[in-house]
Amino acid sequence: MNQVRIFVGIIIIIISYFFFLLSLMRVFPLWIAGPALFAGLVFTLSPLATHKRFKGFHK
Repeated sequence: MNQVRIFVGIIIIIISYFFFLLSLMRVFPLWIAGPALFAGLVFTLSPLATHKRFKGFHK
C-alpha cells in the first residue's frame, strides 16, 4: 500500500511542479499551484516518515 501511495505521490508532484512552473510564467495562478505542490510533497513523504512507535504495555 505504501508503494502505491508513493508512486501516486510522485505523479502528483510532477504534475504540481509543471503547474508551478506555469504559474511562475504567469499562465496559471500561483495561489493554487504553490499549495498543490506542498500538499503533493506532504502526501508523498508522510509514509516515509512514519515508523513503529512504542504504544505502551498491554495487559
